[in-house]
Amino acid sequence: MPREMPRGMIIATPARPKLSRAALALACGLATGLALASTSARAQEKPKLSIVRDAEIEQLLRDYARPIFKAAGLNATRTRIVLINDRAFNAFVVDGKRVFVNTGTVIDSATPNEVICVLAHEAGHIADGHLVRRAEVLNRAKYISIIGTLLGAGAAIGGARSGQVSGNTGGAMTLGPSVAQRMLLSYQRGEEQAADRAGLRFLSMTHQSAAGFLTTFKRFSDQQLFLRSRVDPYLQSHPLAPERIAGVERLARESPYFNKKDPPALQQRHDLARAKLIGFTGSADEIARRYPMRETGLPAQYARAIAAYRFGRIDDAQRQIDALIRQQPRNAYFWELKGQSLLENARAQQAVAPLRKAVSLSRGQPLIRMLLGQALLSADARHADEALRELTAALQADPDAMEGYRFLAQAYAIKGNEPMAALVTAKGYAEAGNKLAAAQVAKRAQAGLPRNSPGWRQADDIIHLAKPEKD
Repeated sequence: MPREMPRGMIIATPARPKLSRAALALACGLATGLALASTSARAQEKPKLSIVRDAEIEQLLRDYARPIFKAAGLNATRTRIVLINDRAFNAFVVDGKRVFVNTGTVIDSATPNEVICVLAHEAGHIADGHLVRRAEVLNRAKYISIIGTLLGAGAAIGGARSGQVSGNTGGAMTLGPSVAQRMLLSYQRGEEQAADRAGLRFLSMTHQSAAGFLTTFKRFSDQQLFLRSRVDPYLQSHPLAPERIAGVERLARESPYFNKKDPPALQQRHDLARAKLIGFTGSADEIARRYPMRETGLPAQYARAIAAYRFGRIDDAQRQIDALIRQQPRNAYFWELKGQSLLENARAQQAVAPLRKAVSLSRGQPLIRMLLGQALLSADARHADEALRELTAALQADPDAMEGYRFLAQAYAIKGNEPMAALVTAKGYAEAGNKLAAAQVAKRAQAGLPRNSPGWRQADDIIHLAKPEKD
């Protein structure tokens, strides 16, 4: 069995972002939509999303998205891409600030263009305001459902009084929900087609091919092949794949950029990202099957080096990582992997140098700076000042990097600054959405900080955020 997931690639179920069932009902996504309209027990379960944090893959997705977001009129710096640890090929949005992409989308995409087309579709949902309008349609659907149920109940009561209750009463009771459900699903299908068209427009504006749309819809079509005869197309949240292919194929092929290929350097980055995800999340059998020893390319070497580290063969992993570095000495993520694997195997002192190199080559990437800060603290308490600088900078750039709060608090504690350690811990709780715990720890921090100092005021803000709002 593999050991716990290494910290360089963080896979966790955080308190943020919290996605309620209502939020997921409003989600606009690329998925096939088969049987999504059902109200089974599974649909009533609380959604459990595991978030993947990785500097290399996040940067790649940002690079894919930047021109698309600009064409869509979205602020690329404020629209985050969040990677979900799920092997299904899917992506979705629940607000105008975040696009969620499953790891399966990256793993199953043979080219960057396939992922870029997915992002173009999701950008279409945000740019066209589908989430806001869907909330309005959902409210109307609820209203229709309630009225239909009340009318059905009234018919049942009237029939009972006259002694004429029939076997069709149940149909009357469910008439409202059925009509409301179909209305909402019809609207959603229209949205999906509109997002496809918007995505095509953004791809054309950025001089990129829309071939990835057809590849993706062909994949969905193959998945739906044995189900089509058994599903009601009017009870799907997305159009069936052949319908989507028909809707985009002509426009996609008419584009002068249809046959344009991804740049070789970008294709290699994509292949490395796929290899990394498989190396970190796949079983030993899957990794060996996808990247057998006869495969000598850089992605295969990457996946096997990660697997060696994951499965406890640290010396073998180091030899393989060093071979990667010799081929690409300026690849920050190879240096990150070297430092990360040493740190995770109780060689923190040896991990510091490669992680410093990774920070330098990545121009201060926050997640790598956080890893360096952790290594500095683990290596020697005398590195606490440098760790404070690295961890503070990392959290300023990426406040959602939850583990950073724990390490920064640890650095302040080593320095003997317990009030600041408590303040950082409170900030971590606040970022995670735990307002009560944040306020409790913030009070402890405030008691040890000079009144009206910047830290004292930050603690005061956290305390007031936890107070219930008055009507």
